[in-house]
Amino acid sequence: MNMLMQMALLNDVRTWLEEDDLTRNVYYIKSLPNHQVELSLKIKSDLILAGSDYFLAVFAALGFSSSELQKISSFEGKRISKGEVINLGSAPFGIALSSERLALNLLAHASSIATWTNVFAEKTKASGIKILDTRKTTPGLRALEKYAVRVGGGDNHRFGQGDVWMIKDNHKTSLGGLKKAYEFFKSQGTFYNSMVVEIHSIEELKEAIDLGIRHVMLDNFAPAKIQEAVALKPADMTYEASGGIRLENIDQYLIRGLDAISMGAITNAAPRVDISLKFKS
Repeated sequence: MNMLMQMALLNDVRTWLEEDDLTRNVYYIKSLPNHQVELSLKIKSDLILAGSDYFLAVFAALGFSSSELQKISSFEGKRISKGEVINLGSAPFGIALSSERLALNLLAHASSIATWTNVFAEKTKASGIKILDTRKTTPGLRALEKYAVRVGGGDNHRFGQGDVWMIKDNHKTSLGGLKKAYEFFKSQGTFYNSMVVEIHSIEELKEAIDLGIRHVMLDNFAPAKIQEAVALKPADMTYEASGGIRLENIDQYLIRGLDAISMGAITNAAPRVDISLKFKS
């Protein structure tokens, strides 16, 4: 992990370490033995490893780093089979014990998302349709989760609501319809911000096309409706589909003319992978 990455993660890691109350019982912390223990990661699920920088940042925040521990970075983005063991060298027992749970939580969470994202990305790869995440992320963990999506072969949607203006149903209801919502966001004067409109019907899609909107999200469109929408698609538009798309039906959505599928499930419903950190004196 390079120094820039370590500094970028330091504040978050310190906040997460506070949940473990390390300073509450000073006698306990002072009493922890500091003899060296050998560390190894035991992979207990088939997975794509992601989040090694977060794993290392936890140890770094507690003042420990070594070239052997850094070896975990060489496995980032790699497919690893259940039963494999990654040896990580030695560390003081007190540091290893205090780092273990947070480091593993972050590593397993990122690896779960990367592994699950890859299942969908492989399904759509041949069609050229991108798998996108959403803002349905865990508060405080958006950066980690969106990073894991990239490791798994997916692409990122917006990181925050100000990155790209997205006109959703609540905007249209509250601002007086699609045209007025479009004019509201145009008035923000953010010269380089693009705009995405959540579309709920073919009629609304036609209105978006007439307004010159270039990016639309077809919300809860059945495959037949997407086919109908594609027939209307101007050359300079992008179509994203979202809603109701799952592993068991995604093949029905591999429609020529569709550019992307966005899925909250890749970050908020990824099946959990299992990794443990073992010590040996």
